Amino acid sequence: MKKILIIAVMALSFGAYAQVDPTFEKDGDKVKATYFHANGEKSQEGYFLNEKLEGEWKMFNEKGEKIAMGNYDNGVRTGKWLFWEGDVTSEVNFDNNRIASVNKASKKDPVVTNK
Repeated sequence: MKKILIIAVMALSFGAYAQVDPTFEKDGDKVKATYFHANGEKSQEGYFLNEKLEGEWKMFNEKGEKIAMGNYDNGVRTGKWLFWEGDVTSEVNFDNNRIASVNKASKKDPVVTNK
């Protein structure tokens, strides 16, 4: 019985560190890449063009929830990126891979609507 328990614990610990290989799919001139967390959930998804990050990229936590989204142009972060952490959404504007501005909003913040 003790040997079975030891084998079961070892199998579980090896499984916890198992890696899931990324996938790459040709899509016109671009290559769609999908990376995974050890638990099999998607961690990142986006495109490469000429071996550089290109277009929209999305990042996910281990639960599969989207935590970031933004665009690359020729391997450089550009434009508006969104980051989600709990009730807070951060909007980060990039200019030539540098942070130009940061705005944060909480789900608790009041929202103005025009009805």
